[in-house]
Amino acid sequence: MTYIASANRYEKMPYRRCGKSGIQLPALSLGLWHNFGGVDVFENYRKILHLAFDSGITHFDLANNYGPPYGSAEENFGYLLDKDFRSYRDELIISSKAGYDMWPGPYGNWGSKKYLVSSLDQSLKRMKLDYVDIFYHHRPDPETPLEETMGALDHIVRQGKALYVGISNYKAEEAKQAIAILKQLGTPCLIHQPKYSMFERWVEGGLLDVLEEEGVGCIPFSPLAQGVLTNKYLNGVPQDSRAAKQSGHLQTNQITPERIEQIKQLNQLALQRNQTLAQMALAWLMKDKRVTTVLIGASKPEQLADSLKCLDNTNFTTEELNHIETILQNKP
Repeated sequence: MTYIASANRYEKMPYRRCGKSGIQLPALSLGLWHNFGGVDVFENYRKILHLAFDSGITHFDLANNYGPPYGSAEENFGYLLDKDFRSYRDELIISSKAGYDMWPGPYGNWGSKKYLVSSLDQSLKRMKLDYVDIFYHHRPDPETPLEETMGALDHIVRQGKALYVGISNYKAEEAKQAIAILKQLGTPCLIHQPKYSMFERWVEGGLLDVLEEEGVGCIPFSPLAQGVLTNKYLNGVPQDSRAAKQSGHLQTNQITPERIEQIKQLNQLALQRNQTLAQMALAWLMKDKRVTTVLIGASKPEQLADSLKCLDNTNFTTEELNHIETILQNKP
């Protein structure tokens, strides 16, 4: 059955300008980190992608090693792009990344020019694309000169294999240096992708200021703290949760009694706002104009539909913001 996108897909989604660029991104972007790999159910993630685009989400975010297995999220996305979205390609912002472990040996990780150029070539083949819209260096490499890594990003744009470049997981000072090198090379940094949520606030210690000063966009990932900022953990750690599975990114010992108490108090405030905790957590990130778009995941279409409802109420009173800081044991 041929997929035809909703005719009113752009009516409800707000779009924000990405730094000082010509690009506008949807308030919510869809990440394919989990649930789109070779181990996942095809019809499920196909429905998620359809709902996303029908709702005005034009930005799909991938990386070379998303799966599992590595590369399978890009392969699956490429297949669906070919089947369902080929006629909409020019309405989409598709991003990928390299910087973490991808293949064996010294050229399958980190930040060398050899790795970044080779990795993007592989990603383009998997997704059946001539170019990606954004290509990121996924994390800083302490061993490779920053000039080489940023030079590789510049080279990739000049090859026509990416329209824009970005960085991810760079601290404020590292980001400032990377942005300066790219500017000097003539390929400005479009966007930075940091981990940021109510429970992960390191970006407020200078990085957001750097991005604002330099005219670079910001796309937080893990905005729900791997599911902790949802109603899933209100009564402890459920057996089927990511924390119970000890999946590497979220451990049971991170869900402390103190954390559960914070979740309960935040949930009460969300209910007063006629939102779920997840919806409030997403809206809380959007309150900062330096945040261009928030990167969300989804395990099923219903979860995505629930997240989209955060757009119904993105305003906070001073009292609500102060109350959140009190719950989080920060000074309002």
